[in-house]
Amino acid sequence: MPLIIKKTSDIKSSEITPKSVYLDRRRFMKQVFASSLLVGADAMLPAWAKRWPDLPQSAFKADDKLTSLEDITSYNNFYELGTSKTDPAKNASLFNPNPWSIAVEGECNKPGVFNLEDFIKPYALQEYIYRLRCVEGWSMVVPWVGFSLADMLKKFEPNSKAKYVEFTTLLDKSRLPGQSRRVLNWPYVEGLRIDEAMNPLPIMAVGLYGDVLPNQNGAPIRLVVPWKYGFKSIKSIVKIRFVETMPNTTWNELAPKEYGFYSNVNPEVDHPRWSQSTERRIGEPFWKPKIKTEMFNGYGEQVAQLYTGMDLRKYF
Repeated sequence: MPLIIKKTSDIKSSEITPKSVYLDRRRFMKQVFASSLLVGADAMLPAWAKRWPDLPQSAFKADDKLTSLEDITSYNNFYELGTSKTDPAKNASLFNPNPWSIAVEGECNKPGVFNLEDFIKPYALQEYIYRLRCVEGWSMVVPWVGFSLADMLKKFEPNSKAKYVEFTTLLDKSRLPGQSRRVLNWPYVEGLRIDEAMNPLPIMAVGLYGDVLPNQNGAPIRLVVPWKYGFKSIKSIVKIRFVETMPNTTWNELAPKEYGFYSNVNPEVDHPRWSQSTERRIGEPFWKPKIKTEMFNGYGEQVAQLYTGMDLRKYF
């Protein structure tokens, strides 16, 4: 599953989703958004979402069959909406991500608190077709809508003390009822080393399949880091903090022998309870052979240099 970087002129007509199918997906997404976010005739897409009739495609394109919208939105890890894979979709209507603001703090020259529209406005949205590999052994290929994490972070001018970037999910039991259960230490926290965050691949995603993110997929804004296991791509972000020391991230703090801080996709380093050498693509029949997992989820050409000289069995 190599990573293919294509020019628009190189894309074959057979690779382009038929317009009728794409429009059906857009109609379905609007229905999901309306039913899970705002119930009633007055349901409306947010103003910033109306800029997406035709999105340019990022240079980074996974040359894989896309996972269906139905599978992407019905099989999720989002403990804030339930611990079962099907719970987030069932409980999505309990979460209203409006209004939304994001605080930027820590070792930077331009901190602040921003409403979502102002936060997104400076950036040109693109479609990023990325693989998502979860630590449990399942994977998807998702056409995300988003913008470069690196471009965003540069705007806030991190200073020389900023060695890591910490991300935090909303803490609100009234909107995220799963937080009433002590299955994790809330709020959910994740982090990246600053050079990882400044790599061209990570994005801040605000949609998929050309429309706004459904609640169960991390509305209204989430991180996507395609060479790491899925739990690193934190959902429903309300705070970004530049820090000097490695942040205590949720799963690493809860079970450090199972979930390392780096959590790069690595078929040679097994989880203590299962192998990581293969994966099953969501939506594929169970009788189909599993897929061989690639180092860094197939993105080694873009990120392997970040870990030169590191023992990836120790720093897993």
